[in-house]
Amino acid sequence: MITKRIIPCLDIRDGRVVKGVNFEGVKDVSDPVALASFYNDSGADELVFYDITASSEGRALFTDVLEKIASCIFIPLTVGGSINTVDDFERVLKCGADKVSVNSGAIRNPNLIKEAAKKYGNQCVVLSMDVKRVDGKFTIFSKGGRENTGIDAIEWARKGVLDGAGEIVVNSIDTDGVKQGFDIEMLEAISNVANVPIIASGGAGCMEHFKDLFNAVPGVDAGLAASIFHFKQVEIMDLKRYLIENGIEMRI
Repeated sequence: MITKRIIPCLDIRDGRVVKGVNFEGVKDVSDPVALASFYNDSGADELVFYDITASSEGRALFTDVLEKIASCIFIPLTVGGSINTVDDFERVLKCGADKVSVNSGAIRNPNLIKEAAKKYGNQCVVLSMDVKRVDGKFTIFSKGGRENTGIDAIEWARKGVLDGAGEIVVNSIDTDGVKQGFDIEMLEAISNVANVPIIASGGAGCMEHFKDLFNAVPGVDAGLAASIFHFKQVEIMDLKRYLIENGIEMRI
């Protein structure tokens, strides 16, 4: 049985960790370097760093914060935010990222995933998808969930895998920050067309939600969350022990 992963997410704005609900009402949470160090010591399997306003503000990602985080942790680090070219991959990898997450940049440049996978390998390229239901269809949004692209999320996932993405993060805007559980329907639909590891994001409110996720959608490899970990509503090691007790493989 493949071990499942637990991944905290740092959404960075103006050099600080922030969190909102349904991608709105964003509030300050903590210093990113201190929080990253805490997760490194708390049993997280990986860490995700998103500069959430880089694309919408048309600027480069906060590499100074990234370098500090990379220097203080020993778990894999995935980084995203204003990744528009292969040169942007190079820049964040040199700052200490292990994997690079691309979202709006892949929408603007449909060849970006293919080019990056060819240069750095599939394992380095993560397709991050911000998805919301529009008229009953799973639809891709860009620029931090601000812009409806009209792109069908299922077809976008299929294309991303064919182009060479080695992993997909599915961010459900509908369940983001609501804490009522992961978006099982959305995750099932995407996992049915994507034969790469899938990270589920959006909706975790308690330990049971992770158990329900892994049991309901075997194709999901990891659960990503922010606020329940940031505010210590759930401790990562407690969560892992709970999942092991419920028959789900975890790395302790």
